[in-house]
Amino acid sequence: MESSEDGSMSYREFHANGSRMVTSEVEAKLDEGNIQEAEDALREGLSLNFEEARALLGKLEYQRGNVEGALRVFDGIDLQAAIQRLQPSFSEKTPVKKGRTRTESPSSVSQHAASLVLEAIYLKSKSLQKLGKFTEAANDCKRILDAVEKIFYLGVPDIQVDNRLQEIVSHAVELLPELWKQAGCYDEAISAYRRALLSQWNLDNDCCARIQKSFVIFLLYSGVETSPPSLAVQIDGSYVPKNNLEEAILLLMNFLKNFCLGKMKWDPSVMEHLTFALSICSGTTVLAKQLEELNPGVYHRIDCWNTLALCYSGAGQNDSALNLLRKSLHKHERPNDLTSLLLAARICSEDPYLAAEGVNHAQRAISNAHGPNEHLKGVALRMLGLCLGKQAKVASSDFERSRLQSKALESLVAAIRLEPNNSDLIFELAVQYAEHRNLPAALRSARHFFNKTGGSVSKAWRLLALILSAQQRFSEAEVVTDAALDQTSRWEQGPLLRLKAKLKISQSRPMDAIETYQYLLALVQAQKKSFGSLQISSKVEYDKVNEFDIWHGLANLYASLSHWKDAEICLQKARELKEYSAALMHTEGVLFEGRGQNEEALCATINAILLEPNYVPCKILMGALFQKLGTKHLAIARSLLSDALRIEPTNRKAWYNLGLLHKHEGRISDAADCFQAASMLEESDPIESFSSLP
Repeated sequence: MESSEDGSMSYREFHANGSRMVTSEVEAKLDEGNIQEAEDALREGLSLNFEEARALLGKLEYQRGNVEGALRVFDGIDLQAAIQRLQPSFSEKTPVKKGRTRTESPSSVSQHAASLVLEAIYLKSKSLQKLGKFTEAANDCKRILDAVEKIFYLGVPDIQVDNRLQEIVSHAVELLPELWKQAGCYDEAISAYRRALLSQWNLDNDCCARIQKSFVIFLLYSGVETSPPSLAVQIDGSYVPKNNLEEAILLLMNFLKNFCLGKMKWDPSVMEHLTFALSICSGTTVLAKQLEELNPGVYHRIDCWNTLALCYSGAGQNDSALNLLRKSLHKHERPNDLTSLLLAARICSEDPYLAAEGVNHAQRAISNAHGPNEHLKGVALRMLGLCLGKQAKVASSDFERSRLQSKALESLVAAIRLEPNNSDLIFELAVQYAEHRNLPAALRSARHFFNKTGGSVSKAWRLLALILSAQQRFSEAEVVTDAALDQTSRWEQGPLLRLKAKLKISQSRPMDAIETYQYLLALVQAQKKSFGSLQISSKVEYDKVNEFDIWHGLANLYASLSHWKDAEICLQKARELKEYSAALMHTEGVLFEGRGQNEEALCATINAILLEPNYVPCKILMGALFQKLGTKHLAIARSLLSDALRIEPTNRKAWYNLGLLHKHEGRISDAADCFQAASMLEESDPIESFSSLP
């Protein structure tokens, strides 16, 4: 059916079997309610059979907007009978007779008839959809595809298929899953999507892209958990996705592959969906690889650098991320890009030796946080506070350290004024107060954070317990830890159990601590069996506890009890998991010292220092060992202990050993000051470092 124009008059025509007919006569009969007469007029004027005439008549009603009238016409079509008549016509390979034009061949005539009938069912399905009868519409649409599979049982061929017939098939394939979704039949919708993508419908690339994208959106955001594809649609040797996320990622990566091959047009939303999918499964390195493989020009190079930096940062590859951000923030690129400055500052805030660079990035971010970006000023102040706090840890003098710590607190307090409801900021302020031994302020902030999160975050409980332990309120800290264990799922209890074991040690209950460590060990080994080594490693990175930490903790505990044989067994178990570790070498040195083997202890600590030059416990132990070697080694001991205090000025053991050194040299006043400092720090010393909190 076509529309034609003649001067100012426009009219529509029917075309079939080499004949044409103006629709005005048929429309007049329809307006009078004479459907049978309209049908007869079509059959006589265009030499059509019953189904074809009904199909054209229904199409006319649909185009006129009379959906209910179109349905009444379409209901009279016997699809099965029409398909049975059409099927032999396609299966027979009738030769084209001389003198017959190509458009008049039997195949052409059969395809035209099929197009009319199938289009009628498609329009009937659309009519039912408009009337809200989604299940009936989906069933009718499914009948179209079943019919096409009967006609073309080897799949729709690439050639010799009428364009109109192919167009109807494509529309029906795309419509069916949408109808099932609207009907709330999600299993049928998934089957329809897979049928559309796996069967041979001869769809064009754009249609395939639309179906793939629609399926991906459904898989990622519908909340409906799908079952894996059935064995019937699996190809030997191919990867079979196990869940929604894997299937969505597979479809998106296939889209990107086809785009790179020039088969599909670029759609930026595809990369957005892939970013979401890979981010929630910690696959940002895979995302980075996909970005790097895109054709040049798809993204501006600076945008690409920034996105890659986010990917590498999410994967823990901070060095690569920071190098990309440095390129992006070069004076000839985008030196004042606020998000890049904030990300660079965040990465630098995790390393004391990059903190000074992070301070520069954060200060530039504050300067650029104006106008539409003014809401990010609080974030910039927060990054500045974190970077200043880290920079203070490597300050060259006590005065410089104190100055940086004060500025860090000022920045975080200023950030809190701008973002009073930011729970992460409240937590970081609490940690800063705790590290500076301002325990009352730390406890207030920790309680504020706990109330903000409703006790749903594990680190809120841990922070409270650590602050209470620093106040020497061990029984209260244990109550908090037990309450946290009751609120936490089994697989997330690792850090809390480790904390509980150390609390028992602080309360002189070593056997209870050993029992807790044994339970923790069983938990971690059960995790390994349940999730596999790859997932347990990611869990370790988040929770900061693993099998190595447990064996090492047990070794330290047995060493403190002078159970040397048990301590050696635990050390050996830990060494099997991590051969080179300064912490292990330190514990080995403690064992040797406890048994009077000072030279062997010194060798172990020297090896540890060579492996990790700033490992404070080894510097303290080495300083104590050099004191035992005689007066000529006291200068070395003093240097080691002073260096330990430079790195960690709140370490009470370093102050205590420095006091012993001064006493040995006869400087009683200096020794008294050191012992007093050690005593004061002991009163505010937590059972775990506050920096162990995530």
